[in-house]
Amino acid sequence: MSDTQVVVNVPGNHLMAGLLGQRDELLRLVERAFPDTDIHARGNEIAVVGPEAANAGKVFEELVLLVASGQLLDAESVQRAIDMVIHDERPSELMATEILRSAKGNAVRPKTAGQRRYIEAIRDHVITFGLGPAGTGKSWLAVAMAVQALHRNEVERIILTRPAVEAGERLGFLPGDLMAKIDPYLRPLYDALYDMVDPEGAQRLLERNLVEVAPLAFMRGRTLNASFIILDEAQNATAEQMKMFLTRIGFGSKVVVTGDTSQVDVQGGKSGLADLERILDGIEGLSFVHLGARDVVRHRIVQDIVNAYDRSGPPKPAPGGRSPR
Repeated sequence: MSDTQVVVNVPGNHLMAGLLGQRDELLRLVERAFPDTDIHARGNEIAVVGPEAANAGKVFEELVLLVASGQLLDAESVQRAIDMVIHDERPSELMATEILRSAKGNAVRPKTAGQRRYIEAIRDHVITFGLGPAGTGKSWLAVAMAVQALHRNEVERIILTRPAVEAGERLGFLPGDLMAKIDPYLRPLYDALYDMVDPEGAQRLLERNLVEVAPLAFMRGRTLNASFIILDEAQNATAEQMKMFLTRIGFGSKVVVTGDTSQVDVQGGKSGLADLERILDGIEGLSFVHLGARDVVRHRIVQDIVNAYDRSGPPKPAPGGRSPR
């Protein structure tokens, strides 16, 4: 069977430079992904010949659209584009979804098909459960959606909460009062907030009670109306705490629950997320979104680590009933 040939036209030298990268490093990534295909860049054309020319050509077509829209390509974004094209997905459509601009002016958008399903579920449902391993953007995207909702006056405040569960450390040995002791457990939520809003703006939101960051235990007895509520690290909530939290939801509120059931620190290892999808099955306005290794957007080695753990099976409980981290 003869080889397929595809020619991709690139409209403009400035786009070609962004497409190929410094010293053609981005071009080399595509070449390594399709080793049986010859790729030649001449002038404003990229010629692709070989048995995988169709997919390789689609990668360049998608990358041209991304560069033309003003996005800067790097090794990670090109690798994600290759992976999406291989799985018959279109990076240009996916990455065109902008949630907001971060404190540094960068566009916050989904970077994988799973992440897009996640933000669409948050937009369309009252309660969304985002479940998956570390690095899949569960908390970060949830905070971005919360800030967007606050800016659009869709909610009156944001509530960020986490279970204050020890992961081998002891709260009692930390210095300071109660809030000082639990602050390290809540710090990742502050960090995500500061990514979306500059520190001064975030401080103003906190002082005006437009954003509240508190441990899960502080939610008991409250009714949370007109709020965007995020329960982070929900795998460390007990079944009783999960029921308590889900029954706090008032009118005009939206809820996102994030968790990674492979990292449970609850005493006895019994997570409030266990069997929850079966229990809540069929409830209108509720969605479960499962993210996986393909949705990891940290260093690629994190994706490889997640895949390795998936292949090895569930972790054995550590002494005390907790899963090793």
